[in-house]
Amino acid sequence: MGIRVLGTGSYTPAYQVTNDDMAKLVETNDEWIRTRTGIGTRHISDGEPTWYMGAEAAKKAIADAGIDPAEIGLVIDTTITPEYCTPSMSCIIQREVGAVDAACFDLNAACSGFVYAVDTAHRFLQTDSSMKYALIVANESLSKITNYSDRSSCILFGDGAAAVVIAYAEKALYSSYLGADGTGAKYLYAHSALPVSPFVKPERAARYDDHMGAGPKGWEHTMLQEGREVYKFATQAMPKAAAMAAQKIGMQLDEIDKFVPHQANMRIIETAMKHIKQPMEKVIVNIAYHGNTSSASIPIAFDEAVREGKIQRGEKVCLVGFGAGLTYAALIMEY
Repeated sequence: MGIRVLGTGSYTPAYQVTNDDMAKLVETNDEWIRTRTGIGTRHISDGEPTWYMGAEAAKKAIADAGIDPAEIGLVIDTTITPEYCTPSMSCIIQREVGAVDAACFDLNAACSGFVYAVDTAHRFLQTDSSMKYALIVANESLSKITNYSDRSSCILFGDGAAAVVIAYAEKALYSSYLGADGTGAKYLYAHSALPVSPFVKPERAARYDDHMGAGPKGWEHTMLQEGREVYKFATQAMPKAAAMAAQKIGMQLDEIDKFVPHQANMRIIETAMKHIKQPMEKVIVNIAYHGNTSSASIPIAFDEAVREGKIQRGEKVCLVGFGAGLTYAALIMEY
């Protein structure tokens, strides 16, 4: 009891920042970045809002699916960089694409968000026979929360969006595994940019989660990460998620035709694949041209692979990722 992907779409800003451009901001160079991350360039918004990128990707996915947007019953948007606390990004995208009868909500599982959202949509479709299609959108403007004075992190992130339209398929291959380890929340986080209430006592105004603190001066609303800890987590969590999703349906990972991992770091991807003894020839990688786009990373790679013929109908695909939280997730389906 699974899903069928009816259409895919993606959108990335036209403006691109190369490694040489990054070297003008911080002490680094193209070779250093490429050898340690696999990244050569990244798309950065020079004005497109997060919701706009998501809406453009959604329109492409709907057109690719060839459906009437009025028949979409659910819109889930996954992002860590919305323009608004409310309304949700999904409501704005519903307006933009004409999904007039859809229920809408946003989901935040960081870089694992797209897999979480597809699995959530699958459960809605499975239990509500009146719901015909679901639209899942992942849109991120990580440039909003990147500290461009930090050479270890600013080189990693980009902006972009992608979307899929799915329908319930009763006899389709499907399995998923979602997980999290909140004890690792302190290794990757960004504080909210909300103002402090006037009722907060001055001595408590700067207090945050005791496990994470307020962060160093100048980092108040930008991302902080402990790279080594995130690396250790990711190289164990992604293999675990993929293996557990396969185990649920008595499947061997060797049977999977293509893996689409979160595009965070080339070394993480290579190490994770070694752990599950799968060749890199099976892996969809586009990190060189996009960098890390958080929850948009997996669906951008998936959309590009489909459009370039790297993923064909009938192939068994594993989408697998990890993210802040710390979260991890995998799903296995037939495209």
